[in-house]
Amino acid sequence: MARVCDICGKGVSSGSTIVRHGLKKVKGGIGLHITGVTKRRFLPNLQRIRVSENGGTKRKTVCTACIRSGKVVKA
Repeated sequence: MARVCDICGKGVSSGSTIVRHGLKKVKGGIGLHITGVTKRRFLPNLQRIRVSENGGTKRKTVCTACIRSGKVVKA
């Protein structure tokens, strides 16, 4: 199953986790230093729901934003 919304196409986006060490300058230190950067993934909040479509019902993978905004009608 692809992690993509069937209605709006919202999918996985990427980013970074940044590790910082040290004491802030405001607190009397020499400042924060970045000691590690690793890749991470932001996953969409997808739900498998039954949707009314063309007089019948279908199972679709839909993000919660589409459910809340009323873009789909639950069966």
